[in-house]
Amino acid sequence: MDYLNLLLDSVILIFESIGAIMIIYGGLRGAVGVIYIELLKNTAYSYNYIRRDFTNKLIFGLEFIIAADLLATIIAPSIEEVMLLGAIVAIRTVLSYFLSKETQEYPLDDS
Repeated sequence: MDYLNLLLDSVILIFESIGAIMIIYGGLRGAVGVIYIELLKNTAYSYNYIRRDFTNKLIFGLEFIIAADLLATIIAPSIEEVMLLGAIVAIRTVLSYFLSKETQEYPLDDS
């Protein structure tokens, strides 16, 4: 049983790390895109493209973090921890849902 807990802890850490990396990566890509637009007057990017790309990366990262939270419920020993994790998953799921809806509303170009 200790091996299973160790394995799950490792997988949870990996999923949380992947989620955080995706969110950071999306933020960096967005920042670079804004710099291209503002400082270099590059028209290859549009704010809508940057916003859509960032939101997609954010949603993808949140999905990994939600998966890690769900796995954590397997090894949570108390009902309080399970309820707390359930609330966190619910908040992140609602956030992902609304970000997805918002992404669908962005036009693909500025025209």
